Amino acid sequence: MEEESWEHAVVNGETERDRVPPVLRGSLITMRRRCGKPTCRCADGTTLHESPALSVSLSGRSVTVSLRPEQVPAVAAALARYRSARDALETQASAGVAALRDRDRDRTRRR
Repeated sequence: MEEESWEHAVVNGETERDRVPPVLRGSLITMRRRCGKPTCRCADGTTLHESPALSVSLSGRSVTVSLRPEQVPAVAAALARYRSARDALETQASAGVAALRDRDRDRTRRR
C-alpha cells in the first residue's frame, strides 16, 4: 500500500504541512535580518525584515523553526498547552513529594 505524500494530504482544507502539533515546547521569537539586496529598505540596517519563528533547545542545541504568519496563533496555543501540562505535572510531583515527607514524619512520631 503506497502512502500519500505529506505535501498532498489534505484534512479540512489544510495540508499536513499547514498543521501544527497539539503541544510544543520552546518560545515564539521574531527573527530580524537583512535580505542582501543593495537597494532594499533593509540595506542600511535600520528597518530589517521580520519573520516569526519557534526557538527550542533540542539535545543541548538551540534550533530555530521558521513559521508562516498564519501559523503563529496555532503555535502560541500549542506552547500554552505545553506550559499548562508542565505546570500540572509539577503540581502533581510536588504533592507526591509532600505526601512522602508526611508519611515519613508520621513514622518517626510513632516510634
